[in-house]
Amino acid sequence: MEIQDRYGRSFKTLRVSLINSCNLGCIYCVHSSEQKSTHTNPKQPLDYKEIVYAIKNIHALTNLKTIRLTGGEPTLYKDLISIVKEIKSLGVDNIKMTSNGYLLKNLLPELSKAGLTKINISLDTVDQENFNEISGKKNLERILEAIDEALKYGIEIKINAVILKGINDDQIIPLLNFSKSRNITIRFLELMRMGPLHETEDFYKYFVSEQKILNCIESEYSLTVIEREASATANYWVTQDGYKFGIIANESSPFCNDCDRLRLDSFGNIYGCLSNDSAISISDVLNDEIKLTEKLEEALSHKQELKFTGSAISMMAIGG
Repeated sequence: MEIQDRYGRSFKTLRVSLINSCNLGCIYCVHSSEQKSTHTNPKQPLDYKEIVYAIKNIHALTNLKTIRLTGGEPTLYKDLISIVKEIKSLGVDNIKMTSNGYLLKNLLPELSKAGLTKINISLDTVDQENFNEISGKKNLERILEAIDEALKYGIEIKINAVILKGINDDQIIPLLNFSKSRNITIRFLELMRMGPLHETEDFYKYFVSEQKILNCIESEYSLTVIEREASATANYWVTQDGYKFGIIANESSPFCNDCDRLRLDSFGNIYGCLSNDSAISISDVLNDEIKLTEKLEEALSHKQELKFTGSAISMMAIGG
């Protein structure tokens, strides 16, 4: 019997945070004092065999359709290739990853061979100076080269761009045109009330709404809205010449009512909703189907009904 809540929601997508550290220090993700650091946790992180075992047991109870590998930054995870191979062996064909792309290029041949099918690459600007301001890093070209290289391997790429008022809101059209020229779908993201931006004035200082993003794009293109698919995170539009782009608008257009996502962190905790930072440990119940089912039901009960409110947990700890 499928695990469902009273709204008919279930878990079909599992997002696995392999590592809780990152090689960038983006201003919307971490406090300046935490940049590039590892979040502390009293528990030891799971090794990749333990992560695969957890995925296997969750999959047995939920019949997952998609597994997405996240971080922190998953390309920092030393067993990344092995874990993709192991997941593929479980019979899950839709294996995705979210990455900042900084170390991605040299991993692409092995990732493609292992069975990775899609990569979401975070790219908030195509301007080097702006990239340094947002991420604290130089060498933006490393990410741009990784994007073009991934296309050669037939891996489907999407670009995620978080738009910040006064920081990179002038990059909306350049980012759209960069993606359009490569026929890559871009999703612009409204800022999320997570980690250092949860319940702080900085959220309002930087927030750019879905409508303002659309207004900017409509200054250059005529748009037609596309009907949203069930459980999709983004709303999509198409330009008059057929290019499709999306906006993930947690604030303006929350998609809580049919969310099918479950998160597993690198310490064996699950989270049913980003608006609830209560960690539910499953490490000690993986061999007990009844208790694991109860934990999954608890995680499902944490989902919001209508409104995304965010939480104090950092996206560097739980992934995108």
